Amino acid sequence: MSLTDRIRSELALQAIELPSWAFGNSGTRFRVFGTPGTARDPFEKVSDAAQVHKHTGLAPTVALHIPWDRVESYADLAKHAEDNGVRLGTINSNTFQDDDYKFGSVTHSDPRIRQKAIDHHFECIDVMNETGSRDLKIWLADGTNYPGQDSMRARQDRLADSLQKIYERIGEGQRLVLEYKFFEPAFYHTDVPDWGTSYVQTAALGERAFVCLDTGHHAPGTNIEFIVMQLLRLGKLGSFDFNSRFYADDDLIVGAADPFQLFRIVFEVIQGGGYGNPEVAFMLDQCHNLEAKIPGQIRSVLNVQEATAKALLVDVEALDAAQRANDVLAANTVFMDAFNTDVRADLAAWRESRGLPADPMAAYKASGYQEKIEADRVGGTQAGWGA
Repeated sequence: MSLTDRIRSELALQAIELPSWAFGNSGTRFRVFGTPGTARDPFEKVSDAAQVHKHTGLAPTVALHIPWDRVESYADLAKHAEDNGVRLGTINSNTFQDDDYKFGSVTHSDPRIRQKAIDHHFECIDVMNETGSRDLKIWLADGTNYPGQDSMRARQDRLADSLQKIYERIGEGQRLVLEYKFFEPAFYHTDVPDWGTSYVQTAALGERAFVCLDTGHHAPGTNIEFIVMQLLRLGKLGSFDFNSRFYADDDLIVGAADPFQLFRIVFEVIQGGGYGNPEVAFMLDQCHNLEAKIPGQIRSVLNVQEATAKALLVDVEALDAAQRANDVLAANTVFMDAFNTDVRADLAAWRESRGLPADPMAAYKASGYQEKIEADRVGGTQAGWGA
């Protein structure tokens, strides 16, 4: 099988948002590692992200994390992004790096601390208004470690009340996107542990509240593509955080652990009307601990593009006929034929036809950008978790 004109046209619709924090230092749960040339501020992060788009044409926006990406002038940061050929995207809140949030943030029993967390989200909305960002993405570390530590029901009620206050502040053209994670750092229970909880909370808020699905935030063996299908069916899939994990929330290059799963997920996105749909945002949520950061992001977006090309190759008419006939092997063969097709040469030719490098990884390596930033970015404080 090869890429048809229809598939090439579909591929042109793809846009994958990059996380600013992917261009800072990160590491294991025990240490954050420094690397030469790492960005020292949000402006340098945006410059690095722009390199990914320059070489792939796939990453036109950059998500910010507040307070990690606080600047004096967001207008200047937005202008810097535009000058580099990209735009600012989703604004992510942070209520997991403050001593006050030790026992929770928006679910805390103390109304003062809950209001502090709510006020932080108001600040994020102010940033959205300055940058023109559409989405406020919320991930919460809130939960408990021991049975009886707190009332799970009361925490859900406090969560609903806090989210309602935040939701009421967002503008008409803006959205609240609630991410879930089944464990860590809370180990007995997490306040937003699964798609069902996120769906129930966002459904109660209104039509501008959606669920964010992080592909690393599920128990082993979870059928993530089923969740994708269901959220699309319900009209509540707002965004993805694409990454890969071997154990828990590793935030590794997407497709590294299970490229077949990535293919299955993208297939359900396409079948459910989520591909090319501005209401469903493709995003990365990754940290590069061992590998260079810009090539790591290039590899990630190329992996998503490759999975998408393969998913578009599925002969849906033949698949439907086999499914209707209950021909299990024929249906699986249609599926596997598409996944096993090597689309790399076709994608390289397609990129060249659009004025992009056939091999973005090699083109970045040859560009000299990595050597330049390693020479230029000496001194100062490198960005990382909390910076």
